[in-house]
Amino acid sequence: MTDYTSIVTHDDFDGLGSAAILSWAYDIEDIRFAGPITIAKAEIPITKQDIVSDLPYPVECGMWFDHHEGNLNELRYRGVDPASIPGKFDVRPSCVRVVYDYVLKQGEVPEDFAELADAADIIDSFAYPDLASWRADTPGNRIDRAIKASSEHRRAHHSFLRQLVYDLRDLPLSEVADMELIRARAASYGNEEQQMLDQIEKYGMHLASDANHELFFVDRTSFSNPTRIDKKLIGLVEPSARGYVELKPVFTGGRKSLRIAVSMSLALSMQQREHRKDVGEIMRLLNIGDGHAGAAAGVWECRDAHEFQQMRSELPQKILDLWLRQT
Repeated sequence: MTDYTSIVTHDDFDGLGSAAILSWAYDIEDIRFAGPITIAKAEIPITKQDIVSDLPYPVECGMWFDHHEGNLNELRYRGVDPASIPGKFDVRPSCVRVVYDYVLKQGEVPEDFAELADAADIIDSFAYPDLASWRADTPGNRIDRAIKASSEHRRAHHSFLRQLVYDLRDLPLSEVADMELIRARAASYGNEEQQMLDQIEKYGMHLASDANHELFFVDRTSFSNPTRIDKKLIGLVEPSARGYVELKPVFTGGRKSLRIAVSMSLALSMQQREHRKDVGEIMRLLNIGDGHAGAAAGVWECRDAHEFQQMRSELPQKILDLWLRQT
């Protein structure tokens, strides 16, 4: 049996939760964090001794766990048979659920992991019944906010995330959520939310061609510093919108690049109605990223500054056209 030495995972609730279960199952302490672009560009070393979770499949790894349909399609484009990769892929609401199901089949697991998987299913697929449920102070929501809160620098943030993986591995979700640091960071994120709301109101818009005002866009591609917003807050500013889109520049090493990050999610009100909207499919049709039906993201690669400026104006219309075709 291969001795796995580290876990490489996404730096969100789903990534941390899946890493927590894998850390317990394979007795691994070395946890590293990455984003999909980092993996796609092979910017960090990954070997057969690494387990990768909630991320695209890299050039190689020891085991791979994921739930994003677009990442499965990417494997097929590369001519890689998913069945040949140790681990598990399944289109589920969260990667935590995929990992939990896999580990459960190997034997007994701590009962607390079932609650962790339930929370991840809701958080990662954004399956809240309403805005009040999303903003409720539940253990999962509180931890999710603590993860999203800003840190002094990247190293400090990764240190916090690593310890949180250990806590989620060793303690019930409610005990982790009740920790002083988690409470403090969640409260801090509440202050950041107000700043985000201010930016949504300032930079938000509907396209003139969107007769029914279905999509609400927040365009921050003019920004020269890497700030963030949570698109779901748009529901407080524009409750009638059916979907939210954010465009912003990608920052590398603190410097603005010629790449445009696009993220998209359905409004919570869409949970209460029949529809055929799939924002993950929109990212895949644009060939820039992946995601779920309710939330997705991608990056448009621009060749030069001229294309960057051109796509600032053209991308929203491309997205709206694909959205309107989903009837």
